[in-house]
Amino acid sequence: MDDPAQLSEYGKILLIALVGILLVCATILLAKALSPKHPNPVKLSTYECGEESLGSSWVQINSRFYVIALVFLLFDVELIFVFPWATVFGNRDLAMADARWGWFTLIEMGIFLGILLIGLVYVWKRGDISWVRPKHQTPRVDIGIPMTAYDLLNEKVYEVREPAGQEAVAADRPEDNGVKPGAKASLGFKPKFKKSN
Repeated sequence: MDDPAQLSEYGKILLIALVGILLVCATILLAKALSPKHPNPVKLSTYECGEESLGSSWVQINSRFYVIALVFLLFDVELIFVFPWATVFGNRDLAMADARWGWFTLIEMGIFLGILLIGLVYVWKRGDISWVRPKHQTPRVDIGIPMTAYDLLNEKVYEVREPAGQEAVAADRPEDNGVKPGAKASLGFKPKFKKSN
């Protein structure tokens, strides 16, 4: 780098960054200047996957979304580290240089995956992976009636009577109603239907 007029490597990076910022700003300003501006209530409304946005945005969001996303991200990112390990582990030159290399890298990855497995078991046992944790609760209503009153009602034997003013027709006991065995049981009324024209 004898000529001071030449750019250093950092100067080239700075030049690329300035050109990138300039292009982004020019594109945004050009879009703002040329785009049509016709605001209306439909255009100004919130658009989310074609759904009509109703209500307030201040709603409760279940924290399980966040926990499941973090657990997924943790194991997904950690799994990325297995791929470079596999490429280095499969390098024939390193394995030929020292015979202990293969065992060292295998034990190293075993420890890494073991720590991940312990973390997975821990999260699993805590129930953080379970989407819905059921709470089995017996519903209780605090009332002033003692339980002995309910026990008395349940233990009492009640007499079943026929409704007053109606004669019940029992198909299984035709002799009790004066109906001959094998005869057709009467409904006790004749239904009237309106005739359609």
